[in-house]
Order: sequence, then structure tokens, then C-alpha cells
Amino acid sequence: MITVENLSKSFWGNTGPVVALEDVTLDVPTGTITGVVGPSGSGKSTLARLVALQERPDSGVIRVDGFNTAALDPRRLRAARRRIGVVTQGDLLPQRTAAGNIALPLEQAGVDGPQRREKVGKLLDLIGLTDKAARYPDTLSPGQRARVEVARALVGDPGLLLADDPTKSLEADAAAGVLTVLDRARAELGATVLVVTSDAGVVRRIADDVAILADGRVAESGNLLSLVQDSTSQVAQSLLPSIDVAKGASAGYDRVAEVILIGFAAVGALLPEATARFSTNISVIGGGLTRVGETPVARFLLGLNGLRADQALGWITERGGVVRPQVGLARSIAA
Repeated sequence: MITVENLSKSFWGNTGPVVALEDVTLDVPTGTITGVVGPSGSGKSTLARLVALQERPDSGVIRVDGFNTAALDPRRLRAARRRIGVVTQGDLLPQRTAAGNIALPLEQAGVDGPQRREKVGKLLDLIGLTDKAARYPDTLSPGQRARVEVARALVGDPGLLLADDPTKSLEADAAAGVLTVLDRARAELGATVLVVTSDAGVVRRIADDVAILADGRVAESGNLLSLVQDSTSQVAQSLLPSIDVAKGASAGYDRVAEVILIGFAAVGALLPEATARFSTNISVIGGGLTRVGETPVARFLLGLNGLRADQALGWITERGGVVRPQVGLARSIAA
């Protein structure tokens, strides 16, 4: 577990001190993928350097497995740094092959040849580049180079894998390949992963937990699926389909409600079953479907007609749907 408590960091700029982080508190639970998302200048790269123990904060505490890193002596601090794998960008040595780049930290640590080859082979398999082991960086695609960089960060069996904008400047397919590798690192190697990114799509694809940084502060944080259930949250606004409805499209319904459905059963079955069970006509006026990780999530604006429309909405709520009636967009149901 990595815990950041009341972290602040400032730098001296041309016009005086610049606050990069202010009173930031964040938990990175063991065995999860946590995404920190924010625009350029929000402080996310500064946070990444501090968590990697590459810099010290002005105030606040970073705890690794419960230990206050500020209290560690130099030897124990070096040991703590070795437990953190940092994914660098554009830092592969051109004169070494993909396998050679991955093996470099092991060589520097004095690991013998057979052990190095076994470890590198496993990581090449993890990133799907076994057939590219003898290729040099300039013959690899940008996405392949990024995957090699992830493998090199994993070679020391870190407890925490930290990736700062790992998909930056990559095309969609290449970015998806890098995210798949990060997910496999968590699932197959047991690594805890912290991804810092400006792309909310990265969080939607692989994160379990999320924190939004804005102007050096945590604006919102928590479990991703829990946050998307609240359509007013910043996470939901960033990740869920928007509801764009033409003027007058919601007229003529007894009830109008925004509904969020999570999971295969809810997305696939709740609305048809509510229609049949309560003899209520349910129409999707706006919204759409997306995925959070492997979980389907729907955000719909529904129009309902029928004497039991309210009961249908209540039943959907009882089965895990999040229902927000839209007051003023519906006519009264006759008694």
C-alpha cells in the first residue's frame, strides 16, 4: 500500500514560488490499478516523482507499506526505491536489443546469466514481444518500444509500478497494447500499478480507483465504479456517454428519468423486464453505452408511459440501477 498524506510541493519560478501540489492525500491500495488523471499543469507528474521517491515534498508524508519514507536512512531509502518500478519514456539504449534493454537492471545488480535470461524471457512473453527479443529499438514501433520500457521497469519485481503518461503520443492500437501489459502486470505478477495520465480513457480502460487532480489538489477520488454511479461526479462526467437530446424530444412522456446501469445483467435485461413486468412503455431518449474495464455501463435518458411508470423506476432502483427523475420534463400520470 502506498499512502500519500497532506503532500505539498512548490518550485521557484520566474515570478516567484509556484505551487505544484497542495495538501494532496491519496491511497494506492495493494494489488489495484489506480489512475491519477488531470490536465497539463495539474501537478500529476510532480506527484509521480514524489511517489517514486525521486524528490522530497515540502510537507506531508509518503508511506510505503506503512513506513514513513521521510524517516528512512539512506540505505533503507534506496531499498524502498528498488521496490518501485518507474516506466520511463524514450530511454531505451539504441545499441542494445529489446532483451538487452530489459536485462540491463539485472546486469547492474549482478544477477547471473541464466537467471537473467529466464527473467527476461518471462517478461518478453508478458508484453507479447518474444519474437522481437533480438530487435533494436529503432526497428520497433513506438508501441513496442513502450512495452519494452514497461518490461524493464518490471524486471526487479517491484511492488509498485509507476507509469507517467504511458500512452502519450501513441496511436489507439499501440496505446491499447501498453494498457493490456499494465493490466497483466497487476493480474499475473501481483504488481500494484499507479498510472498518471491526462487521458480519461486510460482510467476507463484499466483503473480500479481514480483521483482527479486540478490545480495541484485532489478534486475527487475513490473507487471508479462507485463514482460513475453518480452522474454529477467529475469522473462520471468525463467517462459516461453524454446525453444530447433534441429540443422537445422528452415531451409526451408520463415520466422522464436519467438512469445509470452497471454490469451485463443490468444493461441487458433490466429495461425489457421492467417494460413487461409493469406494462410500461420505456423509450431511450438519449445517452449510450460504454465500458469501465470489462464492465458495461449505460447512461440513458428514459421516457416512460403507463400508469405504473413510477413503480417501474422504483423496481429498477431496487435492482441496482441509479435513477434520477427529471422534474419538469414529464406530465402527470392520471389516477
